[in-house]
Amino acid sequence: MGETQNLHLPLRTRSSLKKPLLIVLLVCITSVLLVCTYMYPQHNIKSPACEGLSSTSCKAALSGWLDVHVRKHTDEEVAARVVIRDILRMPPGLTSRSKIAFMFLSPGTLPFEKLWDQFFQGQEGRFSIYIHPSRLRPVHISRHFSDREIHSDHVTWGRISMVDAERRLLANALEDPDNQHFVLLSESCIPLHTFDYTYRYLIHGNVSFIDSFEDPGPHGTGRHMDHMLPEIPRQDFRKGAQWFTMKRQHALIVMADNLYYSKFRQFCRPGVEANKNCIADEHYLPTFFHMLDPGGISNWSVTYVDWSERRWHPKTYRARDVSLKFLKNITSDDMSVHVTSVGKRGDELHWPCTWNGIRRPCYLFARKFHSDSVKKLVRLFPNYTSTVV
Repeated sequence: MGETQNLHLPLRTRSSLKKPLLIVLLVCITSVLLVCTYMYPQHNIKSPACEGLSSTSCKAALSGWLDVHVRKHTDEEVAARVVIRDILRMPPGLTSRSKIAFMFLSPGTLPFEKLWDQFFQGQEGRFSIYIHPSRLRPVHISRHFSDREIHSDHVTWGRISMVDAERRLLANALEDPDNQHFVLLSESCIPLHTFDYTYRYLIHGNVSFIDSFEDPGPHGTGRHMDHMLPEIPRQDFRKGAQWFTMKRQHALIVMADNLYYSKFRQFCRPGVEANKNCIADEHYLPTFFHMLDPGGISNWSVTYVDWSERRWHPKTYRARDVSLKFLKNITSDDMSVHVTSVGKRGDELHWPCTWNGIRRPCYLFARKFHSDSVKKLVRLFPNYTSTVV
């Protein structure tokens, strides 16, 4: 009888009992979310509220509820960014005396001097040459290369010593105020166009041609070291070929940088974290420019290379591989290709090359060519090079 009476309580009485419980429940949920936000501000640390969910799903779910945490820059970051910002605001110093600095990073002799001599012929006063021989002093056959060696040190592939050699070349080339563009080349590089074409492409281009792309695989973002935090976040870590060309302002900020360079010097090497093998010359400049001047770079290199064999090093072309058709195909290619480390064969990323907003061929130089191809290349050079940008 009593149970039957309870069933007939007024609806208003039951509603009034639910309201306080609902308010208490909402207050508890809000409090838990606020506490989690305070205790777990970093994106790379997972909140207990996200247990059982992917980090992406969790971030997406919480982003609608909470403001994204913004990290304040350290004193060192503020100082570095102020200097870099002011250098980038400097107007270009182009004059009739402006030159391109060609910087050769080589273990010793340059096997394609005869081809480069043909490229530089009649262009005195429009270029400078700097050579960093890391092992043996080169023997020269071209007057353009004689006595152009700088103070050099030993270079180990994949280590910070490669970046140190690049910075050493830049420092020497920057001593000449007429050098307004800087090109890094290896001993296996060849020119693909005439000097006039190359000069106009670089001097009058509106960006530096620095390779930088996101590789989400184990040999890309997977090489990021937590020791680089907080200055270098994982989401800003980039990859790219080391063979750059850059404007004077960009060369200056590379030389002015100590903060980001020191992070790579200390931590971008094998044995720092688990089985990660960070390769400094593939990540330092791509990451640095992506973070500090992403709109000032092309994100692709003007030096062609063939990764189709999917090995640690690109394909090497011998004399038997070289033909006029092959060279013309490279010089006319207007789509850049990047290969990620995602999957067994890697994904290919394609995007068009533009020069000052106009679709143009991507490449001014190419590598890796074997020394046995030099005679064939010298003979073919006048037939495959372009003269008009």
